[in-house]
Amino acid sequence: MKLRSIRDLDLKGKRVFLRADLNVPIKEGKIKDDTRIRALLPTLNYIIEKGGKPIIASHLGRPKEKDPSLSLKPVAEHLEKLTGRKVHFPGEVVGALVEEAISKMKEGEILLLENTRYEKGEKTQDPEFLKKLRALADVYVNDAFGTAHRAESTTYGVALLFEERACGFLIEKEVEMLSKLKENPQRPYISILGGAKISDKLEVLEALIEKADTLLIGGGMANTFVKAKGVEIGNSLYEEEMLQKAVEIMEKAKKLGKKIVLPEDFLISKEKPAVEVKEVSKEEVPSDFYIGDIGSKTIEIFSRELGMAKTVFWNGPLGIFEEEKFSRGTFEIAKKVASVEAFKLVGGGESVMAVEKAGVSNKITHISTGGGASLEFLGGKELPSLEALKL
Repeated sequence: MKLRSIRDLDLKGKRVFLRADLNVPIKEGKIKDDTRIRALLPTLNYIIEKGGKPIIASHLGRPKEKDPSLSLKPVAEHLEKLTGRKVHFPGEVVGALVEEAISKMKEGEILLLENTRYEKGEKTQDPEFLKKLRALADVYVNDAFGTAHRAESTTYGVALLFEERACGFLIEKEVEMLSKLKENPQRPYISILGGAKISDKLEVLEALIEKADTLLIGGGMANTFVKAKGVEIGNSLYEEEMLQKAVEIMEKAKKLGKKIVLPEDFLISKEKPAVEVKEVSKEEVPSDFYIGDIGSKTIEIFSRELGMAKTVFWNGPLGIFEEEKFSRGTFEIAKKVASVEAFKLVGGGESVMAVEKAGVSNKITHISTGGGASLEFLGGKELPSLEALKL
């Protein structure tokens, strides 16, 4: 996929509408993880160095009306500290206050608009809203890969109104890295898929059966596959409506000569959250217990498979890893992935958190900022934001 690059734009003296993904966790006005803010800095600094005036737009959460707890004001304050530059925050997305603040911007300064989802027109691509957005800037740059699969006003609709539009460095890198998985991965190519549901990752599952050599499946998703094979899983989470689909996926993998590896044992508990846990084989889960993590034998099997990999893609935790008693499987596999000499890409919020908590994020080739967007890209879907930036 060839996209127009920010390098191709003349930014000198231009107002630059910069769509970012600053959807960061905020608690009591404090930012808990600024990874997404830092990821924007290369593009933001480039705009300023080239003489452009960045006008940043982003959403935050899913606000109902103008929920003050989802204001981007703490992000503006944090961005000012990170960059050491003046960050204007007019407190609106469009309107007179925004226009006045833009007119007062000096070279080297930044402006951050309020949460774009405060405006109903963001979701509906209201023509009047799009017109107001377009009037704010001269050129358009999108660096919000995490929202690339959504056709919203600031990620898609307004982009089409700019003759000069391009992607930033983050999107450029994401597309380059994810394309390596799609186009010509080194083999063996092993994919690890976890998380709760097959239904959330159906397209990518179908695509990975075609592309990957081996799929290691854990988490709630594995429960559905195990149940589909006729093994009882006690009081565990699974998707009844996806049992037949799981059978079809396993049959398709067999026909294509691909391997799907499911857990052979589990860590289980009776209480929620778990107080006591025990390890059992996959056939020994009592009816009043639930599965919380993969067991020791499965960790061994998954690790052995990963030891042969030249390409690894991981999306989704292998257990309820936010509970300490069920975190071992996810963290052990994170460490194993880190130790493998291969091209390694981790995507999805919880998988990223896992490699960070395991202290191995610096040993991963690429950590993708886009969970849903990464999956849809790998699943072969067209991502609206990227379509708008194609050469």
